[in-house]
Amino acid sequence: MKRKYLLGLVALGMVTSVSFTAVAQEKKTEAGKVIQKTGKAAKSVGNKTAEVAVKGTAKVADQTFKGKMAPDGSNVYIDGKNNKYYINSKGAKVYLKASQIRNKPADK
Repeated sequence: MKRKYLLGLVALGMVTSVSFTAVAQEKKTEAGKVIQKTGKAAKSVGNKTAEVAVKGTAKVADQTFKGKMAPDGSNVYIDGKNNKYYINSKGAKVYLKASQIRNKPADK
C-alpha cells in the first residue's frame, strides 16, 4: 500500500514538473521577442547617432559642395584632399565619382 502512494506521489511530481517547464518556455519566447525588438531599436538609434555625429564633423571640418547633391539627395562634402563624399544613413562616408554628383533642383 505504501508503495502505491509513493509511486503516485512520484508520478504527480513528474506531471507537475513537466507543466511548469512548459509554462517557463512560453515566457522565454515572449521575452525573446522583446529582446529582438529592443535590439532593432538600439541599432536604429545607434545608426542615427553616428549619422548626426559624422555630419556635424563634416560641416565643421570640410566644405559643403554648394548647389550639388548626392544620389540619395543629401549634401556633398569636399575633404582636404579634394575628394567628394556624402554621409549615408549608417554614418559612413561614401566617396563619389564625378558622374554620381547631381545638381540640386532650383527652389521656387
